[in-house]
Amino acid sequence: MDERIKEVASAYAASCVEEELDLLRTLAQIPAPSHHEDARARFVREWLVSQGASDVRIDDANNVILVLGAKSREDYAVFSAHTDVVFPDTDPLPLAEDAERLYAPGVGDDTANLVGLLFAARWFLKRRPRLARPLLVVANSCEEGLGNLAGTRELFRQYAGRITEFTSFDLYLGMHVTSAVGSHRWRVRCTTEGGHSWENFGRDNAIEALCSFIEDLYALELPTEAKTTINVGRFVGGTTVNAIAEEASVLVEYRSASEGCLEKMYGKFVVLVEEHLKEKTRIDVELIGRRPASGGLVPAGQAALVTQADEALRELADVKPIHVESSTDANIPLSLSIPAHTVGAVEGDLLHTREEWIEKASLPRGLAVIMALMLSHVVELPGATELPGA
Repeated sequence: MDERIKEVASAYAASCVEEELDLLRTLAQIPAPSHHEDARARFVREWLVSQGASDVRIDDANNVILVLGAKSREDYAVFSAHTDVVFPDTDPLPLAEDAERLYAPGVGDDTANLVGLLFAARWFLKRRPRLARPLLVVANSCEEGLGNLAGTRELFRQYAGRITEFTSFDLYLGMHVTSAVGSHRWRVRCTTEGGHSWENFGRDNAIEALCSFIEDLYALELPTEAKTTINVGRFVGGTTVNAIAEEASVLVEYRSASEGCLEKMYGKFVVLVEEHLKEKTRIDVELIGRRPASGGLVPAGQAALVTQADEALRELADVKPIHVESSTDANIPLSLSIPAHTVGAVEGDLLHTREEWIEKASLPRGLAVIMALMLSHVVELPGATELPGA
């Protein structure tokens, strides 16, 4: 890694620790369920404006988009982190901390990563360096669950053909997502005649019918060309103990890092549904989420992007990068054969639980990594006497 980049990134990150913590404490308490990130989006935009941003807007998908550099060029590099959290809360989220850790739902996935990205953007807003290409700094919506990556989908719709590389910051230090795990998500609803448990015994029961469907679902032979998984994540149905259930539903997903495997699972799933139809039992399925897997070819430039991030993680965060397959905002560009990856920039654990925590001391290491990746697009770095602070 370029020594000047390391110097600038490390010095700036070390100067921001308390301010970064203060912003994290505030942002982590603002509720942001997928599709309802309005309050966070407004806060992020106002914060960026207060730091000197002029070309920053909130789009129709609740993405906050900051443009750095001349827009005359058509080869944007994107740096993003998502605003939504996995929890449905609309009241302020609980926050607690001790000497080492800060606790809040979604604090590591993805609030702390977003705060690191915002402070990196602040350096660029204050310094206004000359860039080799324009950058888009994006606080995007709808990464979690049934958000279905709507924010990043909209970003690539708006900038179709103009984004040449994509970096998102998500998860924990050392985790480096280099391959996209796609998924199909379904709501399966069963309806029957129902009736009284004694008087009408023998009629089809929607709960029993779906249990049989689930048993056969888990018995399916899964594709082996790439890791493929299935899951039933939610089951609801019936009314009371002495009524034959006339309605029940489940949420089902299958995942794979291969689009080919996903298509095979689609075929198996449709056949299974048809096999469970009976004269007085109706099964309806609704596709409620679809995330693409990586494209068939490794994008040109992917190896260089991954290598650069690995170097930053080793040299600035002192962690050994582990390449993983996962489902993140990088799914969208990877499915389009655009170089993309997702880099963790904070130490923590217990993601997707209300007990999630991050190590406060890890924030400058993560910010240094973010800075290094963004600084690689700067034509001329400041002199050594200009390094500290913003």
